[in-house]
Amino acid sequence: MPDLRRSDSDSGARLFVVLLALSLVMFTMSARENGSGPFTAVRGGFMTVTTPIRYVGSMLTVPFQGIGNVVGNLTAGQETLSDLRGQNERLQAENARLREEAQAAGRLQDLLKLQSSYDLQSTAARIIAASTDSWSRTVVIDKGTSSGFAVGMPVTDSTGVIGQIVECGATSSTVRLLGDENSSVSAMIQSSRAHGVLTGSADGTLRLTLISADQSVSVGDSVVTSGLGGVYPKGLPIGRVLSVNKSEGDLYYSIVVEPLSSTESFEEVLVITSLTEGQKASADDIAAADAQDASVVSEAAPPADETDAGPKDAAGTTAASSAT
Repeated sequence: MPDLRRSDSDSGARLFVVLLALSLVMFTMSARENGSGPFTAVRGGFMTVTTPIRYVGSMLTVPFQGIGNVVGNLTAGQETLSDLRGQNERLQAENARLREEAQAAGRLQDLLKLQSSYDLQSTAARIIAASTDSWSRTVVIDKGTSSGFAVGMPVTDSTGVIGQIVECGATSSTVRLLGDENSSVSAMIQSSRAHGVLTGSADGTLRLTLISADQSVSVGDSVVTSGLGGVYPKGLPIGRVLSVNKSEGDLYYSIVVEPLSSTESFEEVLVITSLTEGQKASADDIAAADAQDASVVSEAAPPADETDAGPKDAAGTTAASSAT
C-alpha cells in the first residue's frame, strides 16, 4: 500500500510538471504571435465558448452571496453587539459632558465681561441650593467667610444684580434674592435719574417705589442701582420697567420692574467684596435724591393759610385769636 501511494503521488507530480511546462510553452508562443497565429486563435475560441458559462455562473452566485452577507450579519456575535452598544452610550455621555462644559464656559465668560465692564472687586461662586419654602426667595452659594465673604455683600449674575448675602458660614453663604419680600435696593431710572427703592413682594414681583409723579418714567426704561447707602455699586443693571401707573392725587408712581434674568437661570454668580470710590454715590447724587424728596414733601404739605389759621367761630375770627 505505501508503494501504491508513492506511485500515485509521483504520477500527480509528473502531470503537474508537464502541464506547467505546456502552459509556459503556449504562453511563450502566443506572446510571439503578436495577436495572430494558431495559439491566439485557440485562446480566442476558448474564451468565446466559455464566456456564456461564466456569465451564467456569475448570475447564479450573486443571490447566494447576498444571502451569505445577511446570514453573516444575523449571526454576528453577541459580544460584538454589546461592544457597539457600550461604545454608543459612551459617545452620548461624552457629547453631553462636552455640551455642559461649553455652556458653563459661556456663562463664566459672561461673568468676566460684567466684572470687567464695571470694574468689580468680586469673587466667583456657584449656586448649590435654593429655598424650598414658598415665603422666601433665597439661594445658597458654595463659598463663605473662608473666601472673604461677609453679610451684606451684593451678588450678581452675568446680567446684573440678583441679591445680597444675609447669612455667611465658613464654606457657604445664603443670598436673599431681589424678589424676596424683605429685599430692598436703592435704585433709579437710568434715563431720568429718578431715585427710588426697589422692593420684593410675597409673589416675587419687583416694585420700584418712592418715584414721585413729577418724574419721567416710561415702560421699557432701564432700572439700575443708584449707589445710595454704599451697599451696591452705582449703575449695575437690575431690570426694565414693565408697567407704570398713577391714580389721581397720588404723589408716587406704582411701577413694576421686570428682572433681567430669572431665578431658574442662576448657576454661577459674582460676590462683590468691596466698592471703589467711583462706584459709590457722589455728593451730587445724594443732593439730587434729597431734592426729589423735598419736592414731594412740599407738594404733600397743605397751603400755609390753612395750616396757620385755626377753626373760625361764628363771628368769623379764628379760635386762636379769640383765645388770645
